[in-house]
Amino acid sequence: MNQLSITHFPALDYACNEAMNTLCTNLSYSGLGIRTVLFTSRYEQEGKSSITMNVMRTLAGYGKRVLLVDADLRRSVLARRYRFNYSQREAFGLVHYLAGMCALEEAIYQTNLPGAYILPAGRDVFNSMQLLTSPLYGEMMRAIRERFDMVLVDSPPAGVIVDAVEIAKYCDGALIVVGYNRGRGQDIGVVAANIAKTGCKVLGAVMNGVNLKSFRNRKYYYRSERYSAYYSRYSKSDNKTDKNTKTGRSAKRK
Repeated sequence: MNQLSITHFPALDYACNEAMNTLCTNLSYSGLGIRTVLFTSRYEQEGKSSITMNVMRTLAGYGKRVLLVDADLRRSVLARRYRFNYSQREAFGLVHYLAGMCALEEAIYQTNLPGAYILPAGRDVFNSMQLLTSPLYGEMMRAIRERFDMVLVDSPPAGVIVDAVEIAKYCDGALIVVGYNRGRGQDIGVVAANIAKTGCKVLGAVMNGVNLKSFRNRKYYYRSERYSAYYSRYSKSDNKTDKNTKTGRSAKRK
């Protein structure tokens, strides 16, 4: 299998790490039939791609075999933000597979994180819907669903581009990443309704960018004698953490 190294993947601080563990635990309670999960948002820059990457890392750390599919074909940020380093000169991705330029196996990469695999976008395209509506996309989703414990699909914002709704047709469940204090609350309902129409189950929402110090429960994370030693150890890496994944809280599961 092709190899891919993620050369820039900042660690999370203690509070973010605990929030990510909670999110992944909630995902495991969503049901045995939830194997392919769509990650989307209302708008750009709400942190969906960073959340997806960190869910992949967390689940792989649990011993799961996880594949992340970068389906944001118009404006992917993963390869650039996390500095993917490919082991071979010619690097294929989802665009190349859907265009018939390579086999599926050639577009899937084993990463330097044990248990974590990535199917990158490959390149940005303008006619993404033409590729996503190809029969090859549905065939691909059915094939990888059987090969991995969990498939995470990073899609464009559902409130901006229709691609996410098309992708949702082939996913068991969806999570909507919501930036704290951003936009209108009713837009969450619109996005959820559009996804639900495809038959994809809306699992809930993840609020991103929350500063836990502003909440009453901050003592639990930062001042409890029981956890203070853990936080002290993790907080040393605060200045190296992923700026796009701030402390968040997962919404109540459906």
